Amino acid sequence: MSVSNLIRNPIATALLGAAAVGVPAGALYLYGSAPHAAEVATAPAAALPAPATAATNAVRAGLPDFRGLVEQYGPSVVNVSVRANVKTAARMPQVPQMPGFGPDDPFSQFFRGMPMPQEPVPMRGEGSGFIVSHDGLILTNAHVVADAQKVTVRLRDRREFEAKVLGSDAKSDIAVLKIEATNLPAVRLGDPQKLQVGEWVVAIGAPFGFDNSVTAGIVSAKGRSLPDDGYVPFIQTDVAVNPGNSGGPLFNLDGEVVGINSQIYSRTGGYQGVSFAIPIDMAMDVSGQLQAKGHVTRGRLGVGIQDMDQALAQSFGLEAPHGALVTSVEDGGPADRVGIKAGDVIVSFNGHPVDAAGALPALVGTSAPGKTVPVEIWRGNSTRKLDVRLDEMQEAASVAANAGETDSGRLGLMVRPLSADEKREIDVDNGLVVEGADGAAAEAGIRPGDVVLSANGKSVRSADELKSVVSGAKDHVALLVQRGETRLFVPVELG
Repeated sequence: MSVSNLIRNPIATALLGAAAVGVPAGALYLYGSAPHAAEVATAPAAALPAPATAATNAVRAGLPDFRGLVEQYGPSVVNVSVRANVKTAARMPQVPQMPGFGPDDPFSQFFRGMPMPQEPVPMRGEGSGFIVSHDGLILTNAHVVADAQKVTVRLRDRREFEAKVLGSDAKSDIAVLKIEATNLPAVRLGDPQKLQVGEWVVAIGAPFGFDNSVTAGIVSAKGRSLPDDGYVPFIQTDVAVNPGNSGGPLFNLDGEVVGINSQIYSRTGGYQGVSFAIPIDMAMDVSGQLQAKGHVTRGRLGVGIQDMDQALAQSFGLEAPHGALVTSVEDGGPADRVGIKAGDVIVSFNGHPVDAAGALPALVGTSAPGKTVPVEIWRGNSTRKLDVRLDEMQEAASVAANAGETDSGRLGLMVRPLSADEKREIDVDNGLVVEGADGAAAEAGIRPGDVVLSANGKSVRSADELKSVVSGAKDHVALLVQRGETRLFVPVELG
């Protein structure tokens, strides 16, 4: 349902391959507020430098003309109105209005503001959508029609139809609607893979209920991974997206739909020049599955991952920080069956390079369960190729301290082996409990209570084994640490 300023929550690294993604302070909004007006200064022609490149020549040729695109495909964009009943807690009337209680009754204070049973309250919302078939198939966002009891679609010619929700998938934020009509104007679908950063794109939707409003901008980036959206490689643009735009199409200059406008990133709740669209090829795949079987199946690799940085790359012998660093492997899962281990770096999946951890969940999720895919990993300063048969992703799945042994040298850790009870408690075979940290380890963020499971990919069972790994390292050592229920690699710059 279209609700202004609804925030998406961040996710942590999951065993399904969704990596925690760091973003600057702010929030992801399903919708935003009105954009700030931009002022463009113009300079006299004589003051402009002579053109030196093809890019400057393109600017001199003038801005693109969107009139033909809007005239031809604007009628394919629809307004989606939703009516739903949302349960809210009613509150007890004030005491003077309650029979049997006067304002001075000593028991009246216990009933003021008492929550009552939840009551359904009618709510209305609006979003956008677009027609993908001449017989009334429409795509929009799942959050636009969430909890809807009645969905009404209004065309640009003001005709209205009650729509049936054929299916909805919250993970990809895609919903499929159907209206009973024929000879409707449908959009043409494009290929998001061919989009280039810097390319012009156009959004048409109903911001604040203003039907068929047009905004334009450029592609800012591709393949963005966002908190709580690990399975969608978003198209980032600077196209103005506001409340009511969600679910509307993103066009390229050929008039082809390349994405579905979904949300914005904002520190204020209003549009600030960063908006995100779901690639149309992913949306159509989800749409086909929803129509065929009523739900979406996704592949599962069974790993926890994190991003690489320069220090970790040096620790693992990589020339540059890229790939998804495996922090944990699910017992008996697809990755475990082919021998993938914590400390491996996944650099390619099914023929696609994995530049960052955030790219892997979308690649895995869009692969069919049961499919065998090639996976390339980095281990021990060399690459290995494995064939992994994916499983199907299923929908929603402390340490005592005593006196210990000391490594007070380059690492700066005081550690002791895990007891048998501690191993059972955190379900590991070996590891070292951190009793104290200073120097390099403390600066890297290691703290008492952490459990060091491995160093530079080698399991450690004693302080001597840890010292042996550290003595053979050059400038950095990568420690696999368990902290509570979370595992992560911590790069330590050695003193």
